[in-house]
Amino acid sequence: MAEMIRVTQVRSQIGTKPKHRSTLRALGLGRIGKSNDLPDRPEIRGMVARVVHLVEVTEIVAEKDGNR
Repeated sequence: MAEMIRVTQVRSQIGTKPKHRSTLRALGLGRIGKSNDLPDRPEIRGMVARVVHLVEVTEIVAEKDGNR
């Protein structure tokens, strides 16, 4: 499974530039406290870099299932 990141909005989009608001919408966010799990790809990292002052990023570690 590909690595994933969890992006959580921690600051309001009120008063930000329109491009920042549209980037938040593209990331699946829109209100404070909302999170979205996204694949860790360069495109997503670039979008996060644009709104880094509004979001918090954590990496999701996939556990290996040895029972299968």
